[in-house]
Amino acid sequence: MAEIYVSTDIEADGPIPGPHSMLSFASAAYQADKTLVDTFSANLELLEGASGHPKTMAWWQTQPVAWEACRSDLQPPEQAMRAYSDWLKALPGKPVFVAYPAGFDFTFISWYLYRFTGDNPFSFAALDIKSFAMAMLKTDFRSTVKNKMPGRWFDPLPHTHIALEDAIEQGALFCNMLSENRAAAGYPPVG
Repeated sequence: MAEIYVSTDIEADGPIPGPHSMLSFASAAYQADKTLVDTFSANLELLEGASGHPKTMAWWQTQPVAWEACRSDLQPPEQAMRAYSDWLKALPGKPVFVAYPAGFDFTFISWYLYRFTGDNPFSFAALDIKSFAMAMLKTDFRSTVKNKMPGRWFDPLPHTHIALEDAIEQGALFCNMLSENRAAAGYPPVG
């Protein structure tokens, strides 16, 4: 079964799930050739008993458009995560979680999936775009930042802190990197 690269971005009101809530999340499912198969997004109601972290909430005050976008059309987390799990299982391939940074986004997605569905279709694995870039560029991890990555990796897509837009943008970035990495290794073009 072919892999489907599920580029995922989350927005939250704090650094960890449980004490803080995931406000919004979105995934863009890509084939290796950068074909966008489908997308999923949801804005979530806050977790009972959770509260926003002061530093995160101060940052949100600088992002009024993104804040408004993630606070409209709210769904209960139980409903959204069940629908998301069903969506992942219906994709035409084995879902691979992809994010930038995966350590943050996967923590929330995995926690919410297990809490509200009892399962995680991604299992325990996440692919981090920054780590992939570090390996491709042969750079130190901390110095591997977007403004030092080759411009050819980036499509002209916005990064807005609106989950769906960011998931699409980073998914295209990943597919461009994957294509270049495979070409350098002598693999035939995908698609």
